[in-house]
Amino acid sequence: MSAVLDISTDPTRLNLPLIHRFLSEQSTWALGIPLATVQRAVQGSLCFGAYLSGAQVGFARVITDGATFAYLCDVFVLPEHQGRGYSKRLMEAVMAHPELQDLRRFVLVTSTAPLLYAQFGFAPVAKPQSYMERLDSEVYQRS
Repeated sequence: MSAVLDISTDPTRLNLPLIHRFLSEQSTWALGIPLATVQRAVQGSLCFGAYLSGAQVGFARVITDGATFAYLCDVFVLPEHQGRGYSKRLMEAVMAHPELQDLRRFVLVTSTAPLLYAQFGFAPVAKPQSYMERLDSEVYQRS
């Protein structure tokens, strides 16, 4: 049985050095991201911390207008705590948050956990030809 996982949106509880370390050193999507960038991203987002005995073990960030659109990103559970259902619990908390109800569109990008997100209704975009991006994959290396 999994230990009791506490999930909170209280920004004062977030362990920014831990979040930065994971994103900049272990993630597949934000390698090399500067700490100042992580700090700005957290300040402008609805963030979820996952805690065991007060220590942060997971994180998720949602960029949203709280009415029509949300983008889920930076979801992780530390490797030593994976395989215990914590990602699913974290996603349950994200999906249940009052500010994220009745949105027209809730999106994410994943190459590592499509089966997790599918459990919460996420699917490949219906019209991928309509989606565009402006990607600067070298931005963190130049910082």
